[in-house]
Amino acid sequence: MKLFGIAGWSNSGKTTLLTALVPLLIGRGLRVSTVKHAGHDFDLDQPGKDSHRHRGAGATEVLITSPQRWAMIHELRDETEPPLPELLARMTPVDLVLIEGFKSAPHEKIEVWRKANGKPPLFPDDRQIVAVACDEAPPGCTLPLLPIDDAEAVAAYIVAHCGLAGDAAARRRA
Repeated sequence: MKLFGIAGWSNSGKTTLLTALVPLLIGRGLRVSTVKHAGHDFDLDQPGKDSHRHRGAGATEVLITSPQRWAMIHELRDETEPPLPELLARMTPVDLVLIEGFKSAPHEKIEVWRKANGKPPLFPDDRQIVAVACDEAPPGCTLPLLPIDDAEAVAAYIVAHCGLAGDAAARRRA
């Protein structure tokens, strides 16, 4: 599995870009999964539902399934958050995993940067950033610049950078 990240400050447009990239990459014949790191508490379950009651009763894991999908919720309780490689090992293999967040993890990534956000760019301190998707060139940037509002150009960059074009073509021939 190839890994590629989308990193940036909050409200920079990471999720907007990632959700535009997924259908474009799938349209190129790639199997794509995503990982999203939430810097805050979140819950996929709803109070009052049976699965929520299972967790409330103390279950470490609750697997919910239906004819359309399944999901597993793992309560960390007193455990620490697993590192990214451990989480990735639990995923079904695909051609490309797009990772949103995990800014300090050691995988290659595109920084999403908007001048109006008022935050400094991340690329000077992160050697894993290989390009910047932006609305205006960040000061001192010598990395490839991609138009933040052109998901097709960003998708093409990711495919070329990760060497995925040949993989998809080979799979279509098989």
